[in-house]
Amino acid sequence: MFQIKKICCIGAGYVGGPTCSVIASMCPEITVTVVDVNESRIKAWNSDTLPIYEPGLNEVVLSCRGKNLFFSTDIDSAIKEADLVFISVNTPTKTYGMGKGRAADLKFIEACARRIVEMSDGYKIVTEKSTVPVRAAESIRRIFDANTKPSLNLQVLSNPEFLAEGTAVKDLKDPDRVLIGGDETSLRDMASHWPSVVFVSVSGFGGSCFQKDVLNLVYLCEALNLPEVASYWQQVIDMNEYQRKRFACRIIDCLFNTVTGKKIALLGFSFKKDTGDTRESSSIYISKYLMDEGAKLHIYDPKVLKEQIIQDLSQPSISGDNPERVSDLVTVTSDPYEACESAHALVICTEWDMFKDLDYEKIYHKMLKPAFIFDGRRVLDHLHPQLQNFGFQIETIGKKVTTRIPFTPSGGVPRINEPPIKKSKA
Repeated sequence: MFQIKKICCIGAGYVGGPTCSVIASMCPEITVTVVDVNESRIKAWNSDTLPIYEPGLNEVVLSCRGKNLFFSTDIDSAIKEADLVFISVNTPTKTYGMGKGRAADLKFIEACARRIVEMSDGYKIVTEKSTVPVRAAESIRRIFDANTKPSLNLQVLSNPEFLAEGTAVKDLKDPDRVLIGGDETSLRDMASHWPSVVFVSVSGFGGSCFQKDVLNLVYLCEALNLPEVASYWQQVIDMNEYQRKRFACRIIDCLFNTVTGKKIALLGFSFKKDTGDTRESSSIYISKYLMDEGAKLHIYDPKVLKEQIIQDLSQPSISGDNPERVSDLVTVTSDPYEACESAHALVICTEWDMFKDLDYEKIYHKMLKPAFIFDGRRVLDHLHPQLQNFGFQIETIGKKVTTRIPFTPSGGVPRINEPPIKKSKA
């Protein structure tokens, strides 16, 4: 029976890195090598500061790195020596050509498939784990079949990941399902380390990149002449975008319809707590809308690096043709209190638990008045009475704050417990 002794994972990102680290931890008899063309990312995996934050991941990596877990840029050697190759490369939404903005860009998948067939001999299992559209495994097989050689036999499988960021290590160690699609069940020995393994024919796409998947679904529906279905799923994207823009407009409206030159503190930049992942984070888009209005943003996140924040805000879709404005308008701080000092408003964009325990009385006294809190994650619901006693003006998502202390211009008579007068809208 074919035995897997060496694994190569192409792609050291949010899927490949954690997945193969846990495999190495749970399968000490297997040598696992994670490879990537990004040298700085590989250096980070080999350092004391991993490029990805997940609870428990650091302990897993340290327990087997240098023993049966290795991170390298030598892709060709890792492919040649491997019995099993995972493809875990990026599959972004296309930004050009047909399907722009909706279809998945599979150029990295195709490049991997061609490199694997060039470097391989004998029998190997190739498994796609990237978030890919339906029939991607068949596309990989077609490339293999068109470039085959007598000494080569490649088996193509699909093993979509169902990781939730923030609980990725737990999900990998104790999954509720492991889905393996293919014509054979060559992975059965290795998969016996996990319960609830399901073997099926080559499956569709999986993963946590919901927006990317839905956009690709829209594109596929249009290609199959299903315009009504495509329109339905496009509305999911449109509603999500509307909520982001609505929240940013609410900030601008409350700050007397202008944020130009005003300091605004953004607490949280990752797309949710307990992860450093910022892909499609609402914080990016809220920052864009505020920067478009000339706001001075001071951003704090406990796990997202400054370089990542600047990179996300400098991409063309966010900064347009003026990436220089990011350096003028954005300051990344390592202290939430520093971010809030002299700010007009405090905006919570990620539900980190630490934001519940900040000294808001201290923050209030250092902010400009009226001091606003915009809670985009409903993490401060239990603190509303206390925050109002300090003097904060509170705006939150999906809930009306019943007791407000309205802003009163100097010289006016304070009115307590009355809602602010709503401006008429055209």
